[in-house]
Amino acid sequence: MENPPSFELKNWRKNFYLFLSGQFLSGITSMLVQYSIIWYLTKATGSATILSFATLLGMIPMVVLSPFVGPLIDRWNKKTLLIITDIIVAIFAVFLSIAGTISADFPLWLVFVSLFIRSVAQTFQMPTIQSILPTMVPESEITRVNGQLGTVQSANFIIAPALGAFLFSIIPMNLLILFDVLGAFLGVGMLLLVTIPQVVSEGEKVHLLTDSKFGLQKLLENKGLWYITIIGAVFTLIFMPAASLYPLMTMDYFNGTVGQAGLIEVIYSVGMLGGGAIIGIFGKWKDRMKPILAAYGLIGITIGLSGYLPGNSRGFILFVGLNAIAGFATPFFNTLLMAMIQQSYEPKYLGRILGVLNSLMSITGPVGLIFAGPLADKIGVEKIFIIAGVGTLICGVITFLIPATRNYDKALQEKLATKKYKKRSRFLYRPPKVRP
Repeated sequence: MENPPSFELKNWRKNFYLFLSGQFLSGITSMLVQYSIIWYLTKATGSATILSFATLLGMIPMVVLSPFVGPLIDRWNKKTLLIITDIIVAIFAVFLSIAGTISADFPLWLVFVSLFIRSVAQTFQMPTIQSILPTMVPESEITRVNGQLGTVQSANFIIAPALGAFLFSIIPMNLLILFDVLGAFLGVGMLLLVTIPQVVSEGEKVHLLTDSKFGLQKLLENKGLWYITIIGAVFTLIFMPAASLYPLMTMDYFNGTVGQAGLIEVIYSVGMLGGGAIIGIFGKWKDRMKPILAAYGLIGITIGLSGYLPGNSRGFILFVGLNAIAGFATPFFNTLLMAMIQQSYEPKYLGRILGVLNSLMSITGPVGLIFAGPLADKIGVEKIFIIAGVGTLICGVITFLIPATRNYDKALQEKLATKKYKKRSRFLYRPPKVRP
């Protein structure tokens, strides 16, 4: 893997934390508006179908566009790409705000269009940020900075629901949407101050189908990572129904309130914040597959046990505790896997590979969502959690039993150490001068 230029290495901390601050500010305002739109749809329609459709709109671009977005990320200027997507989201927020000001209610079609555009922008931004990190920091710090990025994202998940609920109650929706404009202004302003090193592939001609096929081929060649991706896709299929039914679990099974449903989201995010902080501080494990396997185990056990809890207030308290543990374990899977992916390929290929990988990891999500409601109505929402827990444990066991996945990080670390040794040897060895 290529290291960032020496100039960047000298100043990487200041540069990276400026970038991270910008992502925090733009992320929290964006999530605040996202929550507000969902709450508006819930209040205005009261329709589970509308909410499910809104959730699907958030996933479809990731599945369909990711393989083709990757080549563009590799070839286009990454800073410009982040700035443009922020501005486009802000423009649609202005359109939606004006529509809500002119009429008594927001046109439903425009709300859906706005949600779709936000999802498309996220489909570009997420792999762009993931491919930027290896160029901004030393290789030895990649796991830690991924943990710090995960901590920031978890903090957004904690702050945005609470702040959004407060603002939703005191600010008209047409004005609340304009927080997207504020976030874009802050995010773009800080991005302009950040130095993002260019990679070799920037500026090259884009061939979407060929480049997407190239990304898939690169992933297929790496057997260990390919197996991890397929198992991850199965995990998404099994886990997504439970993830989408958290409000129903709280309000119907435990007879809770909307506030308690929001509390579960916050608790899960607090757990994620704790896990991300541990990775950000101590994240220099020699074998990162061990924490990933442990995360599979913790998530599987806690989510599975949730389905066996009694449907009363005592059961809800235990549900809160189990979700704090599940949230804590989540970054150890997501963050460590992303760090390994970033170290497995040169930065000039990352966009294409991440595009394919993100699509494969997400493609089973909508399938799970489609069957989640009818299945829960038939067998009970708590049974969905049991299925998700058992399925997660099985995914973890399969990952452990396959040598290519269990030993993936050990092999990767050996490969990286060999590359460093060879590079160091080139600098240390000086051939003797031959006099004529």
